[in-house]
Amino acid sequence: MSDVTDLPPAIRFSKVSKVFGGVKALQDVAFEVGQGEVHCLAGENGCGKSTLIKIITGVYQPEPGTEMELFGERLSAITPNVARQMGIAVIWQDLALFPEMTVAENIAFETMLGNRPRFVDYGALRARAEAALARLEVSLDLDARLGTLPIAQRQVVAIARALVSDARLIFMDEPTASLTQAETDALLAVVRTLSARGVAVVFVSHRLAEVLEIASRVTVVRDGRLVGVYPTAGMTQGRLTELMTGKTFDHQVMARDTSADPVVMEVAGLTRRGEFRDVSFQLRRGEVLGLTGLIGAGRTELAHVLFGMAAPEAGRIVLGGREVRFASNRDAVAAGVAYVSEDRLALGLIQPQSISDNAVLSVLRRITGASGLMSPKRQEDLVAHWVRELAVKIGKPGDAVSTLSGGNQQRVVLAKWLATEPKVLILDCPTVGVDVGARAGIFRIVRELAAKGLAILLISDEVSEVHVNADRVLHMAGGRIVGEYDPRATTLEALEAAVYA
Repeated sequence: MSDVTDLPPAIRFSKVSKVFGGVKALQDVAFEVGQGEVHCLAGENGCGKSTLIKIITGVYQPEPGTEMELFGERLSAITPNVARQMGIAVIWQDLALFPEMTVAENIAFETMLGNRPRFVDYGALRARAEAALARLEVSLDLDARLGTLPIAQRQVVAIARALVSDARLIFMDEPTASLTQAETDALLAVVRTLSARGVAVVFVSHRLAEVLEIASRVTVVRDGRLVGVYPTAGMTQGRLTELMTGKTFDHQVMARDTSADPVVMEVAGLTRRGEFRDVSFQLRRGEVLGLTGLIGAGRTELAHVLFGMAAPEAGRIVLGGREVRFASNRDAVAAGVAYVSEDRLALGLIQPQSISDNAVLSVLRRITGASGLMSPKRQEDLVAHWVRELAVKIGKPGDAVSTLSGGNQQRVVLAKWLATEPKVLILDCPTVGVDVGARAGIFRIVRELAAKGLAILLISDEVSEVHVNADRVLHMAGGRIVGEYDPRATTLEALEAAVYA
């Protein structure tokens, strides 16, 4: 095989511009990736990354004057079929999988399609799926329905589906957002193997540490314009964040001593077989209590019980000094508990519906008039209040919530639950798929809410998030709380060592 340095670039695009309704999504951007190179495309949500990828894959057509080259071939136009035939694959953040189909079918069904109807060779399909998972060094039940799997395993299926074909260039949009550290390490090993075989990989990730670890170069886009192309050698997360946002951020630990504040929620010996056991902790008024650990530790399952989505088999939940038993999440909401799910797309929002309708879903009774019908004025006032309070960047309240960036969608989810006036707010991985600039804004809101007395349980698999933003940190592993840390007395390195041990 020839040295990849002797080959033309996998892609070479220049003078890339794209206008939507008079808005310049991209303006004179250049992007080049070598064959076998692992490259990062970095920038905040809304900067134009997805638009650029869709132009390269033929989903969008660029403005006249754009110069396009794939594997040394100059092209005047690209269609999705042309891009696919030339070996370009994309793993989008929303995965685009089929929950009713099996793992094997999701991974390998495209390779079984043809121009004419035919019987499916399930033996060959399973063999292809199994081989793809083996390249990822993971094992999944090939016959399991995808909809029964947790997010982390669905992400693995999406990655395997892209790798089952002989792709020469793979775009990975937030591929590790829902993976454990071990799964992330396995994926990065696969990426290195692909690179060694001449396959180019473009990483789009908000996890800057892994970007700097795996990529050789990073292209930074801000507000639709190219900021520059930089080697990752010598690059720091702080410097990359500054390039992406044009701002600097304070990563100082924000922990406060809340030990004298009243207990709002107490959990004692909470157990649910096969998920977690003997979990006990106290959450105080105005406290941000961090809960971290690898995916599979039982964090989300615990959150579901605290929000009434599942029942515990043992233990107690005490709210405001009174033991509570939730038959459903409606009971939890009525008792003053709100829950922001890690799966914003499936559980947090109804994507086709408007920003306004999503924001009031949890408080429909409050905006109902004497006639029993929804009051447009009450809805308008409530939405305007939370848009202002949370600084949500929207066009019009009637726009579909799917038109917003990840960070602004997450603020709408927050608005939906804050409208219930909760005493306890459970945030389950609130920054999944949210860029670094928007993350800072969300955590600023979290601290402001805590300062007003709201008790917050902050769940995250990103240890740095809880280390900076929580007043105390609980470490969960194997379904149990195995450690408690004061961020003021514990370094990030020590906390990460404990979690990833």
